[in-house]
Amino acid sequence: MSFQIPAFAPALPEIIVMTMACAILVIDLYIAEERRGLTYLLTQLTLVIAALATLGGMPVEPQVTFSGSFIRDTMGDLLKAFIYLMAAGVFLYSRDYLRARKLFTGEFHVTGLFGVLGMMVMVSAHSLLTVYLGLELLSLALYAMVAYDRDSLQATEAAMKYFVLGALASGLLLYGMSMLYGVTGTLDLALLAERLADSDRGDPVLVFGIAFIVAGLAFKLGAVPFHMYLPDVYHGAPTAVTVYIGTAPKIAAFALTMRVLAEGLAPLHADWQQMLVVLAVLSLALGNVVAIAQTNLKRMFAYSTISHVGFILLGILSGTADGYAGAMFYAITYALMALGGFGMILLLTREGFEADNLDDFRGLNERSPWFAFMMLLLIFSMAGVPPTVGFYAKLAVLQAVVQVDMVWLAIVAVLFSVVGAFYYLRIIKLMYFDEVEDRNPLTAAPDLRLALSVNGLAVLLLGLFPGGLMALCIGALT
Repeated sequence: MSFQIPAFAPALPEIIVMTMACAILVIDLYIAEERRGLTYLLTQLTLVIAALATLGGMPVEPQVTFSGSFIRDTMGDLLKAFIYLMAAGVFLYSRDYLRARKLFTGEFHVTGLFGVLGMMVMVSAHSLLTVYLGLELLSLALYAMVAYDRDSLQATEAAMKYFVLGALASGLLLYGMSMLYGVTGTLDLALLAERLADSDRGDPVLVFGIAFIVAGLAFKLGAVPFHMYLPDVYHGAPTAVTVYIGTAPKIAAFALTMRVLAEGLAPLHADWQQMLVVLAVLSLALGNVVAIAQTNLKRMFAYSTISHVGFILLGILSGTADGYAGAMFYAITYALMALGGFGMILLLTREGFEADNLDDFRGLNERSPWFAFMMLLLIFSMAGVPPTVGFYAKLAVLQAVVQVDMVWLAIVAVLFSVVGAFYYLRIIKLMYFDEVEDRNPLTAAPDLRLALSVNGLAVLLLGLFPGGLMALCIGALT
């Protein structure tokens, strides 16, 4: 048996991010506190270089390397590009917040880059082993980031809860993978699909393996009933970490679900489809109903995330190319909406004050009509109000569900979206119709204001002209 050196070119973006993260970790040790901005700039530069390497070397045909465990294809490259964009936005939005709380250190940026690396590995996984490695790299980074503020008991408690439940979910996923390996004798996702097509669908080991796999994926997505950690983690973590957790990892979780279910377990679509139907309905119901009772904006966004995960699952369970493209479009645009929503919290936050309660947005139109309008666009998009991109994303997913004759499921999703509109519109009522309580001027840096403005306007422009992004999603999956 001869050993062949694998092709490293398809994994060039991952190699760049890993190398730069290690270099930044060492460089940061020798930087004085007042020059910590250099770490931030190197981190952003890393994302730019990785984006150029990804988009500049996009393959015409999928490239598989590392003995079949890693794949580079159009879907992976497109999702990685948006992961870089979201991560860059998180680092930009978080900079002043971290400085005001004496948390602006290299550890945040390095851990964030290793989290990005984990997402990239998940996106390009072509083996169940690679899936698990990427997932654990991301998870370990997130556990550390949630507990980043060591003086906060709330953050420590959230990190412990996240770690314990995350370990349980990883165990479920790993156990399910071992069962699939026992039945098929392979970890390669392409070979897995081939062998499952010829296997006995009624094999109890196979049935239990699928159940464990779906349970593990549902936890990583934050779907009901595996959602219990999400509100506490969103609320307990520093807002800079919450915006990280709520954006790019959702794109990676979508990619993970596509690789495992839509590619590896494609022959068993009828089996996992029914499981996803239950998860989607429960997520839509609980996410939208419980969000109404929340007064903390981060907790409200956590339950909102759960409901949006329900919509992403609707697209995936359809099992069609249109459904997959709709779910991909939804995951990308939701990450963009969440980035802007949490960015607005960071905009209003100042030293010694966290603007994470609904009442903190009272009278925002009097303080800043422009940013009140940006928040209006973001909230309308989350609620699915035309002409914002959230409406088109929901429409694309619902069309895919209707096409597979699951009209009742589309009706359920629409009804719970109407319920969800209440807690979104409540924020708009506070901003435009309530008396202002906090008259302190907004002191955000010009680049943060510009980025937030672009973020809000992008939600509107993508809603008016969704064809370009949707064409990219469809092209990436064909």
